[in-house]
Amino acid sequence: MKCKELMEILEMLAPRRCACEWDNPGLLAGRTEKEVKKVLLTVDVDDRTVETAIREGADMIVSHHPLIFKAVKHVTDEDFIGKRLVSMIQADISYFAMHTNFDAAPGCMADVVADRLGIVFGSPLEELGEENGIPFGIGKIGVLKAPMNGRAFAKMVKEEFGLPFVTVYGSELWEEEPVKVAATCPGSGSSTIRDALEKGAQVLVTGDIGHHDGIDAEAQGLMIIDAGHYGLEHVFMEFMENYLKERVGEELEIIRMPIAFPAVVI
Repeated sequence: MKCKELMEILEMLAPRRCACEWDNPGLLAGRTEKEVKKVLLTVDVDDRTVETAIREGADMIVSHHPLIFKAVKHVTDEDFIGKRLVSMIQADISYFAMHTNFDAAPGCMADVVADRLGIVFGSPLEELGEENGIPFGIGKIGVLKAPMNGRAFAKMVKEEFGLPFVTVYGSELWEEEPVKVAATCPGSGSSTIRDALEKGAQVLVTGDIGHHDGIDAEAQGLMIIDAGHYGLEHVFMEFMENYLKERVGEELEIIRMPIAFPAVVI
């Protein structure tokens, strides 16, 4: 299978038109005519990812977060991004990213995480458009299949995603009453706090929440469970492995980076 053929399969799932305008998904390095027999799945393309891809003989890396966001004026081994790109190109590894298009597309990140949180009858938290008549966008809001108090919900989030810890703002808001309406924005979700409040969420499960955003949300009656940026999005790897196996069977060997949370509490 050529790289360009695999790209078509990936974009059938998460079309680039579903991405935010500021984003940079797609083929970021390598050859479209590259013959691909082994794919490495990852959330981030860090040094360990590139080293693993080279060591394991991967022909292509598929990541969630793009290594390149801003315009690149030079590609050399003088900075960490350039060094990774040089290493991939030298090893003839093609590199494809699926970022906010995967976050937003129907059936992808927002739906996968909402399903694992027990959110049903969901709709986009921040709607971006429609794909085949289905609204898509960033995050999800809906009702919980099994309402529970806030602390129990926070513990469930931690256990469901195998998290080493979660940070909770407003942990006492829903001690007496159960959480019935929950929202999630995998990744960095401070920009969706206003949407969550306006749509009646009691809890928002997301990441990258700063001190002031957290206490201000609590003051307005919204409990926030900060699972970290990586904490919810590592499901990308398992989901994509299953998706590719269904579409290409044994035509591709699929490997993925181990789940490794970037932050620890000491």
